[in-house]
Amino acid sequence: MEHTTTLTQHINAAPEKVWAVISDIPGSAATLSGVDAIQMLSDGPYGEGTRWKETRTMMGRQETVEMWVAETDPPRSTTVKALQGGADYTTHFALAGRDGGTDLTLTFGATVLKPTILSRITMALFGKIGMSMTRKALGKDLAEIAAMAESL
Repeated sequence: MEHTTTLTQHINAAPEKVWAVISDIPGSAATLSGVDAIQMLSDGPYGEGTRWKETRTMMGRQETVEMWVAETDPPRSTTVKALQGGADYTTHFALAGRDGGTDLTLTFGATVLKPTILSRITMALFGKIGMSMTRKALGKDLAEIAAMAESL
């Protein structure tokens, strides 16, 4: 069972400035209003294997998820992964220069690893609502990334 959504935001900043924002994991709590806290689990610059715990509040509940960088091709793309509650989450950022700025495309996917009858029923009933809420949160993240990159 997989659910995917894609959003694109045009940013009036060069890909290198956008990359600087999305790869600044320690600073993401200051950039993204939806992120309550970041705890770095690895040292060094952003790259494959970088790990951290991200705490967000969604639907009135605070949740902390361990995340890691699975792939990176600066300043063109990066993929971040997380495993939580029986699901595999993948967030892919693609940066493309256009009209003196950058199109930042975010593709988010959630795959239930071992779907049960209950999880299938729950996804059928609430999957669209959950993805709608996720799209709204991701859209806000993109707007805030744009604002930060444009201010650099």
